[in-house]
Amino acid sequence: MDILIAVPETSQPSTLRAVIAALRSQKLEVTHDHKNWGDWIRIDGCETVISIEVAHGLTSSATIEFCEDDSEDILPAVYRAFDQIGWIGIDEDGEYQLV
Repeated sequence: MDILIAVPETSQPSTLRAVIAALRSQKLEVTHDHKNWGDWIRIDGCETVISIEVAHGLTSSATIEFCEDDSEDILPAVYRAFDQIGWIGIDEDGEYQLV
């Protein structure tokens, strides 16, 4: 299941460091993996990954690629982390609060 999240249009982009710090504040062990085709945040012990668009250290959108085999506790922790830095969810009905 893919979940689109982003900074609201009226807000400034976040730094990648702020995103990583927010995830770690939720007790998630994460690593940033930079490849030629994109940036990924991997959560240790999980198949769930976050595909994140980064330009010059700043980011304003990402896709959580949630693996149904992972613990159901992972997704709420990821939502809390992104909510902490002011991000929102986006689906076919528009924007929504993550927590």
